Amino acid sequence: MTQTKKLEEIEAIARSVGWGASKILRSYYRGEANQGDLEVNENKKDGPVTAADLAANSYILEKLQAAFPEDTFGYLSEETHKGTDPIPQDWVWIIDPLDGTRDFIDKTGEYALHIALAYQGRPVVAIVAIPEAEKVYFASKNHGTFVETADGKITPIKVSERHQMGDLFLVVSRTHRDARFQALIDALPLKDRNYMGSVGGKISTILEQKSDVYISLSGKSAAKDWDFAAPELILTEAGGKFTHFNGDPLIYNRGDVRQWGGLMASNGHCHQTLCQQATEILAKIDAN
Repeated sequence: MTQTKKLEEIEAIARSVGWGASKILRSYYRGEANQGDLEVNENKKDGPVTAADLAANSYILEKLQAAFPEDTFGYLSEETHKGTDPIPQDWVWIIDPLDGTRDFIDKTGEYALHIALAYQGRPVVAIVAIPEAEKVYFASKNHGTFVETADGKITPIKVSERHQMGDLFLVVSRTHRDARFQALIDALPLKDRNYMGSVGGKISTILEQKSDVYISLSGKSAAKDWDFAAPELILTEAGGKFTHFNGDPLIYNRGDVRQWGGLMASNGHCHQTLCQQATEILAKIDAN
């Protein structure tokens, strides 16, 4: 625990920042931002970056750094990350100001905003905002997950009780699936699929009990720390599980921000079986 603020106090500040950044993203999404038209830079190595990305990122960093000084708190943001060394502080904010940039540009509405605080590599506070749904999901370690709506109503939220593989719903992107991943999800004996853009959006469908399983499988590239840190905690505090296929926990701020390999997020009830089956299916796919 920090000497100055308890996790619940940190969570309340981060939640306020999440709402503020959501409003910035919504203003750009609707073309209402004062900074002019949405500018898309397609040259960014990891995909398009927009003026909305940068505006939200600047707002988040400004607000968090005012409350959490950099001598104690490190900052790992998608828009400012450089180098390959871990951030030295024990407490590190991990930020994705706009998860699902392509969805934002294509106007699907399925973008999200992630803010997580990690302590020694594991998330302890998390905010996932879904701006177009006007919802903020938030959690702190050992205190559960809640959803706040635009009217200020706060409700505890839990994953589904579905516990048979054949009853589970998988949530996936509409695109971004290579042949290996497609073969894996086709072979899993699940009930049906839901489609959602951002990682935060996908995990929110598990919290809303519309979905039960989300899988990440690296190929030529891999998802990054800021894709998972906040979604992981809101899922696990709501009763779900989020691990590597071998059961290992995700560790953040290791220097390499990429999360390689297979990662399983679920409502928890069939988690070990899902991981085992995914591993066995991939072994067969790779043998061929």
